[in-house]
Amino acid sequence: MIELEGLARAYRVGDQEVLALAGVDLAIAAGEHVALMGPSGSGKSTLLHILGLLDRPSAGRYRLSGRDVTDLDEREQARIRRETIGFVFQFFHLVPYLSALENVELPLVLAGVGSSERRDRARTALASLGLEDRLRHRPDQLSGGQRQRVAIARATVTRPRLLLADEPTGNLDRSSGEEVMHILEEAARGGVTLVVVTHDPEVAARAPRVVRMRDGRIVEDGRA
Repeated sequence: MIELEGLARAYRVGDQEVLALAGVDLAIAAGEHVALMGPSGSGKSTLLHILGLLDRPSAGRYRLSGRDVTDLDEREQARIRRETIGFVFQFFHLVPYLSALENVELPLVLAGVGSSERRDRARTALASLGLEDRLRHRPDQLSGGQRQRVAIARATVTRPRLLLADEPTGNLDRSSGEEVMHILEEAARGGVTLVVVTHDPEVAARAPRVVRMRDGRIVEDGRA
């Protein structure tokens, strides 16, 4: 599913160059569940953004499902994001003035799905996560765990093959975090490739494979 060769990412900060990634080689098979760990500044979020085509490497190659996506133009990268990749973030990133149902419909609007079908798919996605009685609630009317479930429904309603989660339990209590990880793991068992960035050893321990980063490099790649 994912093949990275010599991936590097440098940023300019004032008159200095900061190397966020320094030659990363990584392969992740379709349907694999991988936890990505490392201290702040290790490069794990930068790597996740490149995997999600939200950022571009300064050097190296990225192949997604056998296709080199490193140098694609913005339009083609946006199309691949819509059709192939789902995102779950620590801070939910829900639109505050839209209902749960409308938030989940958003990626389907962008994908050009008709109004009747997208409404049905959004309802089904929310109901599958136990939110059938919260369809009309705005984010500020939901608990943290409920908001993250809405975010997961939004990430999965397009039926992506790759699901990227950046600290998905970081803003949740233990019980809600456990529930969210169970939902993500169910997606992985259904064949979705799942990559989770986390600081939490308990969250990482749930993954069959843990990749650890430091100073922009992979320093450990272990399987359960």
